[in-house]
Amino acid sequence: MDLTTLYKVSYGLYVVSAAADDRLNGHIANTVFQISNEPPTIAVSTNKQNFTHDLIVSSGKFAVSILAESTPMELIQKFGFKTGRDIDKLASTSYRIGATGAPIVLDHTIGFLEAEVVDSLDAGTHTVFLGRIVASENLTNEPPMTYAYYHQVKKGRAPKTAPTYQAAPAPKASEFPQYQCAICGYIYDPAQGDPANNIAPGTLFADLPDSWCCPLCGAPKDAFQAL
Repeated sequence: MDLTTLYKVSYGLYVVSAAADDRLNGHIANTVFQISNEPPTIAVSTNKQNFTHDLIVSSGKFAVSILAESTPMELIQKFGFKTGRDIDKLASTSYRIGATGAPIVLDHTIGFLEAEVVDSLDAGTHTVFLGRIVASENLTNEPPMTYAYYHQVKKGRAPKTAPTYQAAPAPKASEFPQYQCAICGYIYDPAQGDPANNIAPGTLFADLPDSWCCPLCGAPKDAFQAL
């Protein structure tokens, strides 16, 4: 069975957010879809380990910020590969509180939806929340980020809590020792380096500056393990 076939199913890229007990948080999601038009209803799939999942359960409400194709990896790293239990993801992010009380991320957002939970489905590692839309707004006419664009153009990967997560493929043979990020699965290959961050091909992992971070999730150098 070739589960990479699932990569051909169309998705977008969103920040799903919620608020409860004076706590605000959001996480990157790709499974947001419309269920019905009367009443207007959407569904989101959220990993039970996500802090945002707990906030949705507590509040019964959530918001969805639809990300633009131009969204930088830094924002995706913050909301997709870090936990709101450890950091305040919204501290350096432009947002506003919506009608549901949930924070609406405004940075690189082309529109948003707010919903009240009307039902939920236990889907194993995830909960599918069914929400009736109570507020929505278009913000810009930029094209939305698709999951295919995120994978093929931005070379992004799904975090381990994503419903579409698949383990990284075995690394290609290289003349240099390779290292893998324990957070997102990115593999640093010295033969390729990291030109986007001024790391020339041929640079050994040991020679990377201590300030170097994973180009996908922003994890520090010490989060990498030798393959």
